[in-house]
Amino acid sequence: MKDIGSRLKEERKSLGLSQQEFGAIGGVEANAQGKYENGDRIPRSDYLAALGEKGVDLLYVLSGKRTPMPEESLNEAERAIITHYRVLSEEDRDAISQLATSLSECAVDAKAQASA
Repeated sequence: MKDIGSRLKEERKSLGLSQQEFGAIGGVEANAQGKYENGDRIPRSDYLAALGEKGVDLLYVLSGKRTPMPEESLNEAERAIITHYRVLSEEDRDAISQLATSLSECAVDAKAQASA
């Protein structure tokens, strides 16, 4: 299983933020953020609380398990996608998952390039 540092890095990258930008949310410098991500230091609770206030999934960072999303938070289009996904074969689900991951990574990369 991945450790806290690699999950912090994953969350940071999913938001399209640099170590400096992500660390600033938690009130630390980029070098401290790098040490958290490399596993050289363990983040303090106030740092984690600040990240949580910005929408970082702290349950995932700490345990590797995603926080369940309440059904009422989904809009109609999202519900329809889930409904269609559930009737697909496992092979088709894997293909959809790979496509969604690729599209998400491209969107994050585009966001990072636009802010650079």
